Amino acid sequence: MTNRLADTRVPIHEPIAARWSPRAFDPDATITTEQLTAVLEAARWAATWGARQPVRFVVGVRGDETFDALVATLKRGNSYAAAASALLLVCADEGPDENTAFYSAVDAGAAIANASVEAVARGLVAHPMAGFDADAARGAFDVPAGVRPVAVLAVGALGDYSTADAAVLERDSKPRQRLPLEQVAFAGRWGSAFTAGTPAAAT
Repeated sequence: MTNRLADTRVPIHEPIAARWSPRAFDPDATITTEQLTAVLEAARWAATWGARQPVRFVVGVRGDETFDALVATLKRGNSYAAAASALLLVCADEGPDENTAFYSAVDAGAAIANASVEAVARGLVAHPMAGFDADAARGAFDVPAGVRPVAVLAVGALGDYSTADAAVLERDSKPRQRLPLEQVAFAGRWGSAFTAGTPAAAT
């Protein structure tokens, strides 16, 4: 489980290639203040539409009340995250208009991606989760109206899969897969595969 690099057409930066979403966290590992601050700074400096900066975080470190309250919002299938070193509730301020509301979710995704890659670069692992009770999170942390809880990001050290739950081991042992580049990158028209070095004329 320690080497699950993405299979890419050309080499990409290792922290991106090495990023995956494990479900086994080391329950004894702690996250340092520097590590956690770096993860949050990476998220803070993610791209943001129109300089709106709508993304906010509720930060819990294992052992504190915030962490326990975040664990309580997780759906049963994500209970493994209670062993993470930190949990971040990622929220998006949807703002005063439709465009801001739409792009706030884009910004939240960019922040999660930045945070995850920074975590990997510092020898940690991260797993973003949509399986949580957003209404419970609103109530637990007094999240204002107009701010949407989007995801919970678990951050910590990789756990020992020899002692992991069988269901976790089965899910995390599956090969990492993505659709082929030809099915997601187009040129000229939709469905016409982009081929590097061969510009396609628009039709």
